[in-house]
Amino acid sequence: PPLGRPPTNISKSTKKQAQSDERIRNSIEGKFGEAKRRFSLGRVMAKLGNTSETSIAITFLVMNLSALLRQAFWLFFGLFHNKNLLSCFLA
Repeated sequence: PPLGRPPTNISKSTKKQAQSDERIRNSIEGKFGEAKRRFSLGRVMAKLGNTSETSIAITFLVMNLSALLRQAFWLFFGLFHNKNLLSCFLA
C-alpha cells in the first residue's frame, strides 16, 4: 500500500490491484526466505555488487536445479514403482 494517510474512498479496481501486487510480493519474498534458510543466501558477503549479484544468481540456479532433480526423482520412482507393480500382477 502507498505510504501516508489512507484515502477515505478507494475504488474497487485500486483495491484489487493492491491485493494482486501483495500476492506476487509474498511469493517472491517466500522464495527469498527459502533461499536464506536452505541455500545459505543470507551468508553472501561479497564486497562488489557484481560479485554479490553473481552469487545470488548462482543460488537461484541451484534452487531451480534442485527442484528439477526432485521432480526427476519422483518421476523415476513412479515409473519404477509402477513397473514392479505391473510385474507382480502379470507373474
